[in-house]
Amino acid sequence: MKNRIVLLGPPASGKGTQASLLGAVFGIPHVSTGAIVRDERAKGTPIGVEADSYASRGLLFPDELALRFVGQWLGSHSRFIFDGFPRTIGQATALTSLLESKSIEIQTVYLLELPDDVVRIRMLGRLTCKTCGAVFSEKFHKLAVEDPCPKCDGVLARRQDDTIEALDQRLAQYHEFTKPITDYYEAAGLLKKVDVRFGRDAVFQLLYNDLYNGLRADS
Repeated sequence: MKNRIVLLGPPASGKGTQASLLGAVFGIPHVSTGAIVRDERAKGTPIGVEADSYASRGLLFPDELALRFVGQWLGSHSRFIFDGFPRTIGQATALTSLLESKSIEIQTVYLLELPDDVVRIRMLGRLTCKTCGAVFSEKFHKLAVEDPCPKCDGVLARRQDDTIEALDQRLAQYHEFTKPITDYYEAAGLLKKVDVRFGRDAVFQLLYNDLYNGLRADS
């Protein structure tokens, strides 16, 4: 059964949304280094503060730091949907070695493709709940910063790294580092490309159908 999945893609391509939806349907835990960092930052731990110093400037975490987070998480999980990890070829190869040491392997890698101009529109209109972490679009959900979170009535805010300067940095790094990763997984026969311009529901249906067929075929 396929239950070790990686979702790659530029900022605001819907990786977190799709990971949450797929995780809920198939019962597979999902994780992102960003979510781990925000949790550790909220706790005020040294590793959370260290990682946030990179995230707040739109910079990728050093490979060693990212793998510390992931390795710790994998200590209690053998099934996963990775959201936006790995982000460098070093992380990808190290992750392969880490999983091999546990006698498991990645089974499917989806690349969620989205043009830069659409990324910019989505990113600069994104709101995140400080309480539950839910993400909303100002335009799509017709919300503003002063509105309460539709899910928990918490406070909505823009993420620290949702600025023009940080976005430019993140896009530049994404294009620089993602190509080697996609080549790596394509050579391994794991990569599938998905055009996400058609919206959340259409993308979810495509991924659901692909995974459902895969789950049935591997059962």
